[in-house]
Amino acid sequence: MPILTVPFRFRGPATSANGGYMGGLVARYVDGPATVTLHRPPPLDTPMTVGPDSGRDVRVWHGDVLIAEATRAGDGEALQVPDAVSIEEVRAVEGRSGYYQDPSFPGCFGCGTAREPGDGLRIFPGPIDQRTLWAAPWTPDESVADRGLRVHPEIVWAALDCPSGIAASEAFDLGPETVIVLGRMTARLGKLPAVGDECRVFAWPIARDGRKLTAGSALLGPDDEVLAEAHAVWLTVPKGATA
Repeated sequence: MPILTVPFRFRGPATSANGGYMGGLVARYVDGPATVTLHRPPPLDTPMTVGPDSGRDVRVWHGDVLIAEATRAGDGEALQVPDAVSIEEVRAVEGRSGYYQDPSFPGCFGCGTAREPGDGLRIFPGPIDQRTLWAAPWTPDESVADRGLRVHPEIVWAALDCPSGIAASEAFDLGPETVIVLGRMTARLGKLPAVGDECRVFAWPIARDGRKLTAGSALLGPDDEVLAEAHAVWLTVPKGATA
């Protein structure tokens, strides 16, 4: 069976993988758009087995513990991506989310402020005035691209991940003793961005149902083209339950 390993670089919490990155890795084994469910925090630098691989349903195991599973997403109704906001407006709100006053995961590959340029993605969303929308600029570098200088699909999944969590947690006003972790993500990737593209990531809350928060996110290219979109389900947990 195939072996999947998440290097330490791609962590979210200190001891487990960034959920979006993990989702993108698993989605590689599925034909077409995928829905990935995370059952346990994916370990770092640890071999995991992938199987069975039918082109539609995939499970990832660490020993006899189910870590994640993926299925091919249907052709359901596409997300309603909000109207684009200019790169100038997005730059003006970068890093202004309340989350950054005391980030739960400062070392996160996607949104961690402790990560250096060229190491983490450093996607720092902020709220857009008068809109229920969070946005951040992102220009991918060579470290997250293939030899053709197109961004790896799992990196796009990671870019879509954290902004939706920040949007959901702030819109639904979670208390200081609560954090959220990714439970499920469905992503549809169209065109992969190239190194140096001046992209924008948008995220918006959708609903709350008890411990479950749902949110959408989208990656836009320099010409406002929607390159990728995702629907995420986040789960609330007590602060300190994950690190």
